[in-house]
Amino acid sequence: MNRFVSLVLIVLLVSCTGEIAQTEQGLKIVKPEAAGFSSVRLARLDSTLNNWVKQGWINGAAGFIAREGKIVYHKAVGFNNLETKEALREDGIFRIASQTKAITSVAVMMLWEEGKFLLDEPVSKYIPAFENARVLDKFNSKDTTYTTLPAKRAITIRDLLTHTSGIDYATIGSPEATAIYAKNNVTGGLDVHDHKLSEAMNRLGRLPLLHHPGEKWTYGLNTDLLGYLVEIWSGMSLDEFFAQRIFQPLGMQDTYFNVPEEKASRLVNFYQEDSTGLKIQDKAFGELEMIYPVKKKEYFSGGGGLSSTIYDYALFLQMLLNGGELNGTRLLAPNTVRMMTMNQIGDLSLGENKFGLGFLVVTEEGSSKFPHNVGTYSWGGAFATTYWVDPKEKMVVLLYRQMWGEHGADVDQTFKVQVYQALNN
Repeated sequence: MNRFVSLVLIVLLVSCTGEIAQTEQGLKIVKPEAAGFSSVRLARLDSTLNNWVKQGWINGAAGFIAREGKIVYHKAVGFNNLETKEALREDGIFRIASQTKAITSVAVMMLWEEGKFLLDEPVSKYIPAFENARVLDKFNSKDTTYTTLPAKRAITIRDLLTHTSGIDYATIGSPEATAIYAKNNVTGGLDVHDHKLSEAMNRLGRLPLLHHPGEKWTYGLNTDLLGYLVEIWSGMSLDEFFAQRIFQPLGMQDTYFNVPEEKASRLVNFYQEDSTGLKIQDKAFGELEMIYPVKKKEYFSGGGGLSSTIYDYALFLQMLLNGGELNGTRLLAPNTVRMMTMNQIGDLSLGENKFGLGFLVVTEEGSSKFPHNVGTYSWGGAFATTYWVDPKEKMVVLLYRQMWGEHGADVDQTFKVQVYQALNN
């Protein structure tokens, strides 16, 4: 073999190795037609998003679509700052709030696979404060006093994963729960610096449930409690467990409870609509400092504390779509993912859809309202981030904003329609 041929082979080998390495790090970008999409029809999505910016419905948004592990759409439109015309970046770091719940649920099920606990064991086996649970009977709104009744049964781990425990939410929950939790310093957990997660969850264990376990679906602090259980079962902080067991293996390089200083400039501004239009807001819920992702904390809310990029979260969702594996790294067994993404609440009411172990699950009735298929699973975050995974179409879709406005539902629904209308097959 002559020297020239040898050099050519070395160059080719290096090039191929580079391509493989790049592909193995994440998802592959392709032309839409290579994944069964129409470029022409997908362009409608660009027009729609840009029109919403012009109309003042949104300041900006990031969208992402992957099918069969192939990225057909990954764009940011509009502005991170309307006044300065600073563009919204594709790698902007968003407060994903309740999208944290899916990651905590995966962490829980990883430890379940390792034999750390059983799903129908009582929470009190691991946190004694939850022994002898009681249910709210009568509540006096004038002085926040109340009476209780004994719970019919203990809260189980499965109850926490399905939000059927009777635990409510602080601040955004019922008036009764909001008052009782505030009086006992139990919060939503996003910007807590004066006490530890363990302390808050033990206080929660001594407070009344809003209903008997298993009798209703009530969105609450269940996943924050699961985050504390992850710490107990693993012997690690939730921050450490996420980083070492989920983020690093999946290549999620921009997902944090504490956004590092060198990435702080990428934190996306939060907007709220008033009578004069969209304005940057420093606070939400009247008291939450929206700079909280870059404020160092040791209270890790498994229900809402993470910030991330749209691409990072897409890697996480692709792992689930693949049955628990991404690029040779397996976090969960396929049947565990199957369990998590099927109806786990029986006949309990949750609109036309159901709930699994950490996810909303689309039923036949739900599929009749929108183009997503039966078995699609999803959730979102309080600051206007949303995602869904459609296993039948082998598709991962996300839409990220950081705002509150009156057109939120219209944007979400229209985005969903325009994703599916662009499918060719």
